[in-house]
Amino acid sequence: MHDSSAGLRHVIIGNGVAGTICAETLRKLDPLSDVTLIGGEPYPLYNRVALPPFLKGKALEKKVIMRSRDDHANKGIKLHLETWVTRVCAQDKVVYTDGAAFPYDRLLVATGGRPRLPDLPGVAGTSGVFNFQTLDDTKAIIAQAEQVTSAVVFGGSYIAYELAEALSERGLNVTWIMRGPRLLHRILDVEGGAVVDAIARQHGVNMLYNDRVAEVQSRDGKIVGVTTVSGKQIETGMLCCGLGFDYNTEILEGTGIHLNQAIIADEYLRTAVPNIFAAGDVAEAKNLMTGEHEVMGTWDSATTHGRLAARNMLGENVPFDDPSVYTSTMFHTKMRAVGRVPHHTDANYSSISQTDIAKQTHFKLLFEKDVLVGAIAVGNMPRRAELLHLIRSHEPVTDKHRLLAPEEKRTAAAQPDAE
Repeated sequence: MHDSSAGLRHVIIGNGVAGTICAETLRKLDPLSDVTLIGGEPYPLYNRVALPPFLKGKALEKKVIMRSRDDHANKGIKLHLETWVTRVCAQDKVVYTDGAAFPYDRLLVATGGRPRLPDLPGVAGTSGVFNFQTLDDTKAIIAQAEQVTSAVVFGGSYIAYELAEALSERGLNVTWIMRGPRLLHRILDVEGGAVVDAIARQHGVNMLYNDRVAEVQSRDGKIVGVTTVSGKQIETGMLCCGLGFDYNTEILEGTGIHLNQAIIADEYLRTAVPNIFAAGDVAEAKNLMTGEHEVMGTWDSATTHGRLAARNMLGENVPFDDPSVYTSTMFHTKMRAVGRVPHHTDANYSSISQTDIAKQTHFKLLFEKDVLVGAIAVGNMPRRAELLHLIRSHEPVTDKHRLLAPEEKRTAAAQPDAE
Protein backbone atom coordinates (compact mmCIF):
# COMPACT_ATOMS: atom_id res chain seq x y z
CA MET A 1 0.00 0.00 0.00
CA HIS A 2 1.17 3.51 -0.70
CA ASP A 3 1.95 6.04 1.99
CA SER A 4 -0.76 8.39 3.14
CA SER A 5 -0.64 11.33 0.74
CA ALA A 6 -4.11 12.85 0.79
CA GLY A 7 -4.13 16.37 -0.47
CA LEU A 8 -0.91 16.15 -2.49
CA ARG A 9 -0.85 18.22 -5.67
CA HIS A 10 0.07 16.10 -8.69
CA VAL A 11 0.84 17.84 -11.98
CA ILE A 12 1.26 15.79 -15.16
CA ILE A 13 2.71 17.31 -18.33
CA GLY A 14 1.53 15.36 -21.38
CA ASN A 15 -1.89 13.77 -21.83
CA GLY A 16 -0.87 10.81 -23.96
CA VAL A 17 -1.44 7.31 -22.65
CA ALA A 18 1.29 7.49 -19.97
CA GLY A 19 0.07 10.80 -18.58
CA THR A 20 -3.64 9.98 -18.77
CA ILE A 21 -3.27 6.53 -17.18
CA CYS A 22 -1.14 8.09 -14.43
CA ALA A 23 -3.80 10.73 -13.72
CA GLU A 24 -6.58 8.16 -13.60
CA THR A 25 -4.57 5.82 -11.38
CA LEU A 26 -3.73 8.64 -8.96
CA ARG A 27 -7.39 9.54 -8.59
CA LYS A 28 -8.33 5.89 -8.13
CA LEU A 29 -5.68 5.16 -5.50
CA ASP A 30 -5.96 8.47 -3.71
CA PRO A 31 -9.33 10.16 -4.34
CA LEU A 32 -8.39 13.14 -2.16
CA SER A 33 -5.34 14.05 -4.24
CA ASP A 34 -5.35 17.05 -6.58
CA VAL A 35 -4.51 15.97 -10.15
CA THR A 36 -3.82 18.42 -12.99
CA LEU A 37 -3.23 17.09 -16.51
CA ILE A 38 -1.73 19.44 -19.10
CA GLY A 39 -1.74 18.71 -22.84
CA GLY A 40 -0.72 20.76 -25.85
CA GLU A 41 -3.13 19.20 -28.34
CA PRO A 42 -6.85 20.03 -28.52
CA TYR A 43 -7.88 16.43 -27.82
CA PRO A 44 -8.13 14.30 -24.70
CA LEU A 45 -6.43 10.90 -24.94
CA TYR A 46 -6.63 9.20 -28.33
CA ASN A 47 -5.19 5.92 -29.50
CA ARG A 48 -2.00 6.52 -31.46
CA VAL A 49 -1.91 2.82 -32.34
CA ALA A 50 -5.20 3.38 -34.21
CA LEU A 51 -3.81 6.23 -36.33
CA PRO A 52 -2.39 3.94 -39.07
CA PRO A 53 -5.76 2.14 -39.53
CA PHE A 54 -7.46 5.55 -39.52
CA LEU A 55 -4.99 6.76 -42.15
CA LYS A 56 -5.77 3.69 -44.27
CA GLY A 57 -9.49 4.37 -44.04
CA LYS A 58 -10.02 1.21 -41.97
CA ALA A 59 -11.05 2.96 -38.72
CA LEU A 60 -13.40 5.84 -37.96
CA GLU A 61 -12.17 8.89 -36.06
CA LYS A 62 -14.62 8.20 -33.24
CA LYS A 63 -12.86 4.85 -32.74
CA VAL A 64 -9.54 6.67 -32.33
CA ILE A 65 -10.71 8.95 -29.50
CA MET A 66 -10.47 7.18 -26.13
CA ARG A 67 -11.48 9.82 -23.58
CA SER A 68 -13.71 12.89 -23.40
CA ARG A 69 -13.46 16.05 -21.33
CA ASP A 70 -16.40 14.75 -19.31
CA ASP A 71 -14.52 11.53 -18.54
CA HIS A 72 -11.76 13.56 -16.92
CA ALA A 73 -14.18 15.84 -15.08
CA ASN A 74 -16.10 12.86 -13.73
CA LYS A 75 -12.85 11.39 -12.37
CA GLY A 76 -11.88 14.67 -10.76
CA ILE A 77 -8.95 15.32 -13.12
CA LYS A 78 -8.31 18.97 -13.96
CA LEU A 79 -7.64 18.85 -17.72
CA HIS A 80 -5.95 21.73 -19.52
CA LEU A 81 -5.78 21.21 -23.30
CA GLU A 82 -4.10 23.43 -25.91
CA THR A 83 -1.82 24.46 -23.05
CA TRP A 84 1.93 24.53 -23.55
CA VAL A 85 4.35 24.40 -20.65
CA THR A 86 7.13 26.97 -20.97
CA ARG A 87 9.35 25.89 -18.08
CA VAL A 88 9.59 23.90 -14.87
CA CYS A 89 11.07 25.47 -11.74
CA ALA A 90 12.22 22.50 -9.66
CA GLN A 91 13.42 24.70 -6.80
CA ASP A 92 9.99 26.31 -6.26
CA LYS A 93 8.12 23.20 -7.51
CA VAL A 94 6.06 25.15 -10.06
CA VAL A 95 5.11 24.39 -13.67
CA TYR A 96 4.68 27.50 -15.80
CA THR A 97 2.56 27.83 -18.94
CA ASP A 98 1.98 30.91 -21.08
CA GLY A 99 -0.86 32.04 -18.86
CA ALA A 100 -0.71 30.21 -15.55
CA ALA A 101 1.43 28.65 -12.84
CA PHE A 102 0.76 25.20 -11.36
CA PRO A 103 2.44 24.41 -8.02
CA TYR A 104 3.08 20.73 -7.43
CA ASP A 105 4.14 18.27 -4.78
CA ARG A 106 4.77 15.53 -7.36
CA LEU A 107 5.41 16.11 -11.06
CA LEU A 108 5.27 13.66 -13.94
CA VAL A 109 6.88 14.61 -17.26
CA ALA A 110 5.32 12.58 -20.07
CA THR A 111 5.94 14.98 -22.93
CA GLY A 112 6.94 12.46 -25.62
CA GLY A 113 8.76 13.74 -28.66
CA ARG A 114 8.30 15.52 -31.94
CA PRO A 115 9.13 14.12 -35.37
CA ARG A 116 11.90 15.65 -37.41
CA LEU A 117 10.95 17.48 -40.57
CA PRO A 118 13.76 17.67 -43.12
CA ASP A 119 15.40 21.06 -43.52
CA LEU A 120 15.40 20.93 -47.30
CA PRO A 121 15.51 23.53 -50.04
CA GLY A 122 11.96 24.15 -51.19
CA VAL A 123 10.12 22.97 -48.06
CA ALA A 124 9.52 26.40 -46.53
CA GLY A 125 6.22 27.81 -47.72
CA THR A 126 5.26 24.61 -49.54
CA SER A 127 2.11 22.68 -48.67
CA GLY A 128 1.95 18.92 -48.96
CA VAL A 129 4.90 18.04 -46.69
CA PHE A 130 3.90 16.04 -43.61
CA ASN A 131 5.03 14.29 -40.47
CA PHE A 132 2.90 11.51 -39.02
CA GLN A 133 2.47 11.59 -35.26
CA THR A 134 -0.74 13.30 -34.17
CA LEU A 135 -4.42 13.03 -34.99
CA ASP A 136 -4.23 16.37 -36.78
CA ASP A 137 -1.24 15.12 -38.81
CA THR A 138 -3.34 12.13 -39.83
CA LYS A 139 -6.31 14.25 -40.86
CA ALA A 140 -4.06 16.52 -42.93
CA ILE A 141 -2.42 13.55 -44.71
CA ILE A 142 -5.85 12.04 -45.49
CA ALA A 143 -7.10 15.35 -46.91
CA GLN A 144 -4.06 15.62 -49.18
CA ALA A 145 -4.16 11.94 -50.21
CA GLU A 146 -7.72 12.39 -51.43
CA GLN A 147 -6.56 15.10 -53.85
CA VAL A 148 -3.43 13.53 -55.37
CA THR A 149 -2.38 10.33 -57.11
CA SER A 150 1.22 9.92 -55.94
CA ALA A 151 3.24 10.20 -52.75
CA VAL A 152 6.86 10.04 -51.63
CA VAL A 153 7.68 8.56 -48.22
CA PHE A 154 11.09 9.48 -46.82
CA GLY A 155 12.67 7.49 -43.99
CA GLY A 156 13.60 4.00 -42.88
CA SER A 157 11.66 3.96 -39.59
CA TYR A 158 8.54 2.24 -38.25
CA ILE A 159 6.64 5.46 -38.98
CA ALA A 160 7.86 5.44 -42.58
CA TYR A 161 6.55 1.96 -43.32
CA GLU A 162 3.21 2.81 -41.70
CA LEU A 163 3.00 5.75 -44.10
CA ALA A 164 4.05 3.71 -47.13
CA GLU A 165 1.56 0.99 -46.25
CA ALA A 166 -1.37 3.36 -45.67
CA LEU A 167 -0.82 5.50 -48.76
CA SER A 168 -0.41 2.39 -50.91
CA GLU A 169 -3.62 1.02 -49.38
CA ARG A 170 -5.34 4.24 -50.45
CA GLY A 171 -4.34 3.56 -54.05
CA LEU A 172 -1.59 6.14 -54.44
CA ASN A 173 1.56 5.50 -56.44
CA VAL A 174 4.10 5.41 -53.60
CA THR A 175 7.86 5.88 -53.83
CA TRP A 176 9.64 5.01 -50.60
CA ILE A 177 13.08 6.57 -50.14
CA MET A 178 15.35 5.61 -47.27
CA ARG A 179 18.83 6.74 -46.38
CA GLY A 180 20.04 3.29 -45.35
CA PRO A 181 20.32 0.01 -47.25
CA ARG A 182 16.96 -1.30 -45.95
CA LEU A 183 14.13 -0.62 -43.52
CA LEU A 184 15.23 -0.43 -39.86
CA HIS A 185 18.78 -1.18 -40.98
CA ARG A 186 20.13 -1.06 -37.44
CA ILE A 187 18.01 -3.99 -36.29
CA LEU A 188 16.95 -5.81 -39.46
CA ASP A 189 19.73 -7.73 -41.16
CA VAL A 190 20.12 -8.17 -44.92
CA GLU A 191 17.73 -11.14 -45.05
CA GLY A 192 15.05 -9.35 -43.03
CA GLY A 193 15.38 -6.29 -45.22
CA ALA A 194 14.97 -8.45 -48.34
CA VAL A 195 11.67 -9.81 -46.99
CA VAL A 196 10.34 -6.31 -46.31
CA ASP A 197 11.46 -5.23 -49.78
CA ALA A 198 9.60 -8.13 -51.40
CA ILE A 199 6.44 -7.33 -49.44
CA ALA A 200 6.52 -3.64 -50.33
CA ARG A 201 7.18 -4.28 -54.02
CA GLN A 202 4.32 -6.80 -54.12
CA HIS A 203 2.07 -3.92 -53.10
CA GLY A 204 3.37 -1.69 -55.87
CA VAL A 205 5.68 0.48 -53.77
CA ASN A 206 8.73 1.84 -55.61
CA MET A 207 11.77 1.33 -53.37
CA LEU A 208 14.85 3.57 -53.34
CA TYR A 209 17.71 2.74 -50.93
CA ASN A 210 20.90 4.59 -49.96
CA ASP A 211 19.37 7.82 -51.18
CA ARG A 212 17.64 10.82 -49.70
CA VAL A 213 15.47 13.74 -50.70
CA ALA A 214 17.69 16.68 -51.60
CA GLU A 215 15.17 19.28 -52.75
CA VAL A 216 11.44 19.84 -53.01
CA GLN A 217 9.88 21.36 -56.12
CA SER A 218 6.68 23.35 -55.88
CA ARG A 219 4.25 25.24 -58.05
CA ASP A 220 1.96 27.92 -56.63
CA GLY A 221 3.01 26.86 -53.13
CA LYS A 222 2.14 23.19 -53.63
CA ILE A 223 4.61 20.33 -53.87
CA VAL A 224 4.92 18.83 -57.34
CA GLY A 225 8.09 16.77 -57.04
CA VAL A 226 11.33 15.96 -55.28
CA THR A 227 14.93 15.54 -56.38
CA THR A 228 17.10 12.96 -54.63
CA VAL A 229 20.79 13.20 -53.81
CA SER A 230 21.49 10.66 -56.55
CA GLY A 231 19.76 12.93 -59.06
CA LYS A 232 16.42 11.15 -59.48
CA GLN A 233 13.44 13.37 -60.28
CA ILE A 234 10.17 12.09 -58.83
CA GLU A 235 6.80 13.72 -59.43
CA THR A 236 4.63 13.68 -56.34
CA GLY A 237 1.62 15.32 -54.79
CA MET A 238 2.86 14.87 -51.22
CA LEU A 239 5.97 14.12 -49.17
CA CYS A 240 5.54 12.21 -45.90
CA CYS A 241 8.46 11.83 -43.53
CA GLY A 242 9.44 9.28 -40.89
CA LEU A 243 12.89 10.50 -39.92
CA GLY A 244 13.04 9.95 -36.20
CA PHE A 245 12.23 11.96 -33.08
CA ASP A 246 13.57 14.69 -30.90
CA TYR A 247 12.37 14.35 -27.31
CA ASN A 248 10.53 17.22 -25.65
CA THR A 249 12.90 18.05 -22.81
CA GLU A 250 13.55 21.77 -23.32
CA ILE A 251 11.20 22.79 -20.50
CA LEU A 252 13.51 21.01 -18.04
CA GLU A 253 16.50 23.26 -18.66
CA GLY A 254 18.01 24.35 -15.36
CA THR A 255 16.13 21.78 -13.29
CA GLY A 256 19.11 19.49 -12.71
CA ILE A 257 17.35 16.57 -14.38
CA HIS A 258 19.83 14.34 -16.23
CA LEU A 259 19.25 14.02 -19.97
CA ASN A 260 20.67 11.70 -22.59
CA GLN A 261 18.49 11.05 -25.65
CA ALA A 262 15.55 11.50 -23.33
CA ILE A 263 15.05 11.93 -19.56
CA ILE A 264 17.23 9.63 -17.47
CA ALA A 265 15.09 7.90 -14.83
CA ASP A 266 15.65 5.01 -12.46
CA GLU A 267 13.70 1.76 -12.35
CA TYR A 268 10.97 3.56 -10.35
CA LEU A 269 10.67 6.26 -13.06
CA ARG A 270 12.21 8.83 -10.71
CA THR A 271 14.51 11.46 -12.19
CA ALA A 272 17.61 12.84 -10.49
CA VAL A 273 15.46 15.61 -8.98
CA PRO A 274 13.26 14.70 -6.00
CA ASN A 275 9.52 14.50 -6.67
CA ILE A 276 9.89 14.63 -10.48
CA PHE A 277 9.12 11.48 -12.44
CA ALA A 278 9.23 10.64 -16.16
CA ALA A 279 7.13 8.21 -18.20
CA GLY A 280 6.33 7.19 -21.75
CA ASP A 281 8.48 7.88 -24.79
CA VAL A 282 10.40 10.67 -23.08
CA ALA A 283 11.59 8.41 -20.25
CA GLU A 284 14.96 6.75 -20.68
CA ALA A 285 14.28 4.58 -17.67
CA LYS A 286 16.30 1.79 -16.13
CA ASN A 287 14.72 -1.56 -16.89
CA LEU A 288 15.48 -3.99 -14.10
CA MET A 289 15.09 -6.88 -16.50
CA THR A 290 17.99 -5.69 -18.65
CA GLY A 291 19.85 -3.47 -16.21
CA GLU A 292 20.04 -0.80 -18.90
CA HIS A 293 18.49 2.60 -19.40
CA GLU A 294 16.34 2.49 -22.50
CA VAL A 295 13.58 4.34 -24.31
CA MET A 296 10.79 1.80 -24.76
CA GLY A 297 8.62 3.74 -27.19
CA THR A 298 5.60 1.41 -27.34
CA TRP A 299 1.98 1.94 -26.34
CA ASP A 300 2.05 -1.01 -23.92
CA SER A 301 5.19 0.24 -22.21
CA ALA A 302 3.78 3.76 -21.87
CA THR A 303 0.60 2.34 -20.34
CA THR A 304 2.64 0.39 -17.79
CA HIS A 305 4.76 3.48 -17.11
CA GLY A 306 1.63 5.50 -16.36
CA ARG A 307 0.38 3.03 -13.75
CA LEU A 308 3.79 2.61 -12.13
CA ALA A 309 4.47 6.34 -12.05
CA ALA A 310 1.20 6.93 -10.19
CA ARG A 311 1.96 4.28 -7.59
CA ASN A 312 5.48 5.53 -7.07
CA MET A 313 4.35 9.17 -6.89
CA LEU A 314 2.15 7.99 -4.01
CA GLY A 315 5.09 6.48 -2.15
CA GLU A 316 5.33 2.93 -3.43
CA ASN A 317 8.52 1.50 -4.91
CA VAL A 318 7.40 -0.59 -7.86
CA PRO A 319 10.15 -1.15 -10.45
CA PHE A 320 9.71 -1.33 -14.20
CA ASP A 321 10.84 -4.75 -15.41
CA ASP A 322 8.82 -5.56 -18.53
CA PRO A 323 10.28 -6.41 -21.93
CA SER A 324 9.28 -4.21 -24.82
CA VAL A 325 6.56 -5.69 -27.03
CA TYR A 326 5.89 -4.15 -30.45
CA THR A 327 3.38 -5.38 -33.03
CA SER A 328 2.35 -3.61 -36.22
CA THR A 329 0.74 -4.48 -39.50
CA MET A 330 3.02 -4.49 -42.53
CA PHE A 331 0.93 -4.49 -45.68
CA HIS A 332 -0.73 -7.95 -45.69
CA THR A 333 1.39 -9.32 -42.84
CA LYS A 334 2.80 -8.16 -39.49
CA MET A 335 6.07 -7.15 -37.92
CA ARG A 336 6.76 -8.03 -34.30
CA ALA A 337 9.62 -7.26 -31.96
CA VAL A 338 9.97 -8.31 -28.33
CA GLY A 339 12.68 -7.61 -25.80
CA ARG A 340 15.94 -6.04 -26.90
CA VAL A 341 16.73 -5.97 -30.58
CA PRO A 342 20.24 -4.45 -30.64
CA HIS A 343 22.18 -3.41 -33.72
CA HIS A 344 22.60 -6.56 -35.78
CA THR A 345 26.39 -6.10 -35.88
CA ASP A 346 26.78 -5.75 -32.10
CA ALA A 347 29.50 -8.22 -31.11
CA ASN A 348 28.03 -8.64 -27.60
CA TYR A 349 25.11 -10.58 -29.04
CA SER A 350 24.72 -13.72 -31.12
CA SER A 351 21.72 -14.64 -33.21
CA ILE A 352 20.03 -17.40 -35.12
CA SER A 353 17.42 -16.83 -37.78
CA GLN A 354 15.42 -18.32 -40.58
CA THR A 355 14.22 -16.48 -43.64
CA ASP A 356 11.96 -17.47 -46.53
CA ILE A 357 11.73 -14.67 -49.07
CA ALA A 358 9.22 -16.61 -51.19
CA LYS A 359 6.91 -16.97 -48.18
CA GLN A 360 7.85 -13.46 -47.01
CA THR A 361 8.84 -14.56 -43.51
CA HIS A 362 11.81 -13.67 -41.33
CA PHE A 363 12.34 -14.77 -37.73
CA LYS A 364 15.42 -13.90 -35.70
CA LEU A 365 16.36 -14.62 -32.08
CA LEU A 366 19.04 -12.66 -30.23
CA PHE A 367 21.10 -14.00 -27.35
CA GLU A 368 23.56 -12.62 -24.83
CA LYS A 369 25.69 -15.72 -24.25
CA ASP A 370 22.97 -18.36 -23.84
CA VAL A 371 20.24 -16.04 -22.56
CA LEU A 372 17.49 -14.95 -24.95
CA VAL A 373 17.21 -11.15 -24.94
CA GLY A 374 15.00 -10.41 -27.92
CA ALA A 375 13.29 -11.51 -31.10
CA ILE A 376 12.09 -9.89 -34.30
CA ALA A 377 9.81 -11.34 -36.93
CA VAL A 378 8.19 -10.41 -40.20
CA GLY A 379 5.22 -12.73 -40.51
CA ASN A 380 4.53 -15.24 -37.79
CA MET A 381 6.45 -15.25 -34.51
CA PRO A 382 6.04 -18.76 -33.04
CA ARG A 383 6.07 -19.30 -29.28
CA ARG A 384 5.65 -15.67 -28.31
CA ALA A 385 4.51 -16.57 -24.79
CA GLU A 386 7.53 -18.87 -24.35
CA LEU A 387 9.90 -16.27 -25.76
CA LEU A 388 8.63 -13.62 -23.35
CA HIS A 389 8.98 -16.07 -20.46
CA LEU A 390 12.58 -16.80 -21.42
CA ILE A 391 13.41 -13.11 -21.81
CA ARG A 392 11.93 -12.32 -18.40
CA SER A 393 13.47 -15.29 -16.61
CA HIS A 394 17.04 -15.07 -17.97
CA GLU A 395 17.06 -18.87 -18.15
CA PRO A 396 19.89 -20.21 -20.34
CA VAL A 397 18.64 -21.78 -23.56
CA THR A 398 20.28 -25.08 -24.41
CA ASP A 399 18.38 -25.91 -27.62
CA LYS A 400 18.20 -22.54 -29.37
CA HIS A 401 17.07 -23.81 -32.76
CA ARG A 402 14.01 -25.45 -31.23
CA LEU A 403 12.66 -21.94 -30.67
CA LEU A 404 12.70 -21.31 -34.42
CA ALA A 405 10.56 -24.38 -35.13
CA PRO A 406 6.78 -24.16 -35.53
CA GLU A 407 4.92 -24.32 -32.26
CA GLU A 408 3.73 -27.70 -31.10
CA LYS A 409 0.00 -28.28 -30.99
CA ARG A 410 -1.31 -26.79 -27.78
CA THR A 411 -2.79 -28.76 -24.95
CA ALA A 412 -5.80 -27.65 -22.99
CA ALA A 413 -3.47 -26.36 -20.29
CA ALA A 414 -1.40 -24.22 -22.65
CA GLN A 415 -1.32 -20.54 -21.99
CA PRO A 416 -2.91 -18.25 -24.59
CA ASP A 417 -0.40 -16.68 -26.94
CA ALA A 418 -1.64 -13.13 -26.60
CA GLU A 419 -0.39 -10.23 -28.67
